[in-house]
Amino acid sequence: MNLSIRLSIAAIALAALAGSAGAQTADTPYWAAIKTDEAFLRVGPSNTYPIDWVYSRKGLPVRVVRVNQGWRLVEDPEGVRGWMSASLLTRTRGAIVVGEGLAPLRAQGAADARLRWNVEPGVVGHLGDCTAGWCEFEVAGHAGFLEQARLWGTGEP
Repeated sequence: MNLSIRLSIAAIALAALAGSAGAQTADTPYWAAIKTDEAFLRVGPSNTYPIDWVYSRKGLPVRVVRVNQGWRLVEDPEGVRGWMSASLLTRTRGAIVVGEGLAPLRAQGAADARLRWNVEPGVVGHLGDCTAGWCEFEVAGHAGFLEQARLWGTGEP
């Protein structure tokens, strides 16, 4: 094999290694959501560590604070931290309604916009764009705008 072919193969191999290493060291923190109906939170980054918590809230937003190979150190809306397999997470943005009392889901991002529905604290939904203190929020086909202050999973992680 001539030198130029060997150098090309070496360059391709290095690029592949750099790509996979980059995927393992994503900039943290970042937002993610649980993508399965059941997800285990472990005390360490391996299946050999005990399960500390079991989540059964598909779409629940989490903050990824550290990456260790195929594992992510996550923080949930209650501030609980632990390790979760990356395969259980998606980068699709979700949010959870927080605070006291019902949160009005409005037709537009304004306090005087038409009320579409009232949403209870603890409801999980898909998060859209946030502008001027209001976020697009969709739950089971019901879409509208919620005040950003009533959602966990918005803004900078």
